[in-house]
Amino acid sequence: MAEICPFFLYKLQLLIQNEWWIAYHLTVYNNGKGNSVDSVGLLSLLHLLSLLIRKGIIMDCVIIGIAGGTGSGKSTFTNRLKDTFGDRISVIYHDNYYKSRDGVPMEERKLINYDHPDAFETDMLVRHIKELKAGHEIQCPVYDYTVHNRSKETITIKPSEVILVEGIMVLQNDELRDLLDIKIYVEADADERILRRVIRDVKERGRDVEGIAKQYLTTVKPMHYIYVEPTKALADIVINSGMNDVAFDLIKNKIATMV
Repeated sequence: MAEICPFFLYKLQLLIQNEWWIAYHLTVYNNGKGNSVDSVGLLSLLHLLSLLIRKGIIMDCVIIGIAGGTGSGKSTFTNRLKDTFGDRISVIYHDNYYKSRDGVPMEERKLINYDHPDAFETDMLVRHIKELKAGHEIQCPVYDYTVHNRSKETITIKPSEVILVEGIMVLQNDELRDLLDIKIYVEADADERILRRVIRDVKERGRDVEGIAKQYLTTVKPMHYIYVEPTKALADIVINSGMNDVAFDLIKNKIATMV
């Protein structure tokens, strides 16, 4: 069996990372003369990359980040897309990457600031997205809001051509944001967001209204203005509601061209 040139593999890696310009120049100077293009080598490289993508060895996928404040409608927007495309797209919720608090008593877990970037294990999320891009399925953690802790269960997420990543801090972390091809920010008036949060937390998360109000005033509201709202300026698209049909159709049609 012929040995694969390490330099060829290095150029392939650059192509996978979308460093097309660097790979091109490495091909130009590969013969040591520095004055001619190794066109055959470049075409072979592109052909191999295309073959690996078709075989599923390398995933040619688009990562869409959907951010916004609590109760803004970002989950509604994300779930509408998931309902439309089903298993043709994958969805990762940043909330599932809240840090495990197994050694922390329940009463202390209630007092943790869950609206600060440090509450998330974002490095694991970044690693998982990279694994999906490489064509590998992941075991995504599952967060249990009723006990303020990560559960023992995991969800298998398979790679796909489009991956949605949803959460309040999706645009806040530099490394995570750099993985996103399309960045969306969903906004809503503060009074709408708190009303939606109260209804959701009472119905779905077993919280009481007094506890929700205290958490909102002490951590949710101040952290929103410090960490979440400033990321709106980093978004490619800003929409004013998760039920905005015009914005939904635009993103739906964009995804439809990819899957």
